[in-house]
Amino acid sequence: MRSVDVTVVGGGPGGYVCAIRAGQLGLRTIVVERYRMGGECLQMGCIPSKSLISVARLYDKARHGSKFGIKASALEIDYQALQQWRSGVISTLEAGIGSLCKGYGVEIMKGEAELVDRDRLVVSTAGGTEGITTKSLVVATGTRPMELPGVSFDGKLIMSSKEALELTEAPARLLIVGGGAIGMEFASIYQKFGSQITIVELTGQLLPGTDSDLVGLVQRNLERNGAKILLKSKVLSVEKKENAINAAVQTPEGMVDIEAEKLLLSVGKRPNTEKMNLARIGVRTSEKGYIVTDEHMRTTVSGIYAIGDVRGPPLLAHKASKEGIVAAESIAGLPTAADWKAMPEAVFTDPEIATVGLTEAKAVEAGYPIKKSRFPFAALGRALSTGETEGFVRVVSDIRNGQVLGVQIVGPEASNLISEVALAMEMGATVEDIALTVHPHPTLPEAIMEAAEAAAGKPVHQLRL
Repeated sequence: MRSVDVTVVGGGPGGYVCAIRAGQLGLRTIVVERYRMGGECLQMGCIPSKSLISVARLYDKARHGSKFGIKASALEIDYQALQQWRSGVISTLEAGIGSLCKGYGVEIMKGEAELVDRDRLVVSTAGGTEGITTKSLVVATGTRPMELPGVSFDGKLIMSSKEALELTEAPARLLIVGGGAIGMEFASIYQKFGSQITIVELTGQLLPGTDSDLVGLVQRNLERNGAKILLKSKVLSVEKKENAINAAVQTPEGMVDIEAEKLLLSVGKRPNTEKMNLARIGVRTSEKGYIVTDEHMRTTVSGIYAIGDVRGPPLLAHKASKEGIVAAESIAGLPTAADWKAMPEAVFTDPEIATVGLTEAKAVEAGYPIKKSRFPFAALGRALSTGETEGFVRVVSDIRNGQVLGVQIVGPEASNLISEVALAMEMGATVEDIALTVHPHPTLPEAIMEAAEAAAGKPVHQLRL
């Protein structure tokens, strides 16, 4: 029976960051991971999907390079080489996590943990079982993909994101069930690789919860390139054949049958808490099974903390990492809390979408008198020089004092651009502050400055409305 100060269950972006910070603070720390360090984000989510997205964009741009004066023929994807490269990216980052843990005295235990009591765990490893007594426990077990009644993952015809990342060829026809961030990113990848895409979404909009004018650009791009999008639609059943599936889909216009080589099921996530015995120990969870915590990541049981996706939406790797730091510092007795003002989000579609803070509707709902200002990438020199002019930056501000309440970006490198605004919001910046900040030219971040100038009432490269 080992005895430690902190046990972190789950080695994802929340868990390993928490463990490293605990080790930095001199706490004896073990992180228990049942699969591989880095969790879903590194192994079958954020990193490998963005690896494929970068290749898909490069391939697509080369194929359409004639407008830039680039003529290429016989372009093709070597999927074996692509998968080797993807695996190499993962291995490099995974090795880095291991080195950091070792450097800060964090022990990594490979196995599946089960909570026996508030301060005791049993870990099933390849060599048997081991016990751990711990002063503090951090639950960072994440989530797993949900299935539909009668539609279960088989890893071949009906895939989760994990299998979709490992394909050695693009399916001729790909049915994606679920129009959220995961489904939309894979739609973008495989459409560029040559797949005929069909998307079935239960609600009336792709990327539910995102402003419709942002999503509209993404949807138009997909449809312009041949995608079929069925909104307010539901898969009722799936028949599996030898090398294909046939899905019966209920749409507003009636029943349709869709045949495809592969089906990607991405209809949501559920928390991994089954073996934590949380209810028996007294840890409170929500109706959907997510663990309830305070701003210090403390659960309803003293000494037990929870971080990351297992706490509930938004399910973001960077949010999990920050929560991991808060949990470790809380355990060490430092003054800390999850008190950030801005939590940016990004979806790596074509074009990208990134948001932070309040939307126009949320700001009005919260009682703010608002002003919204936008600047189109079509009027930006850098966007024109790269041939990526779709989209815009929109700034939502308080009309009384110019405080930035939120920003929405759809367009090139939106995921990179949003961080400037997140910092501005954390610092309590106004639109005047951003407008007065000198931005290098020609760059994409100038679009943020231009939108802020418009919000401050002194636009330069667009007419005053």
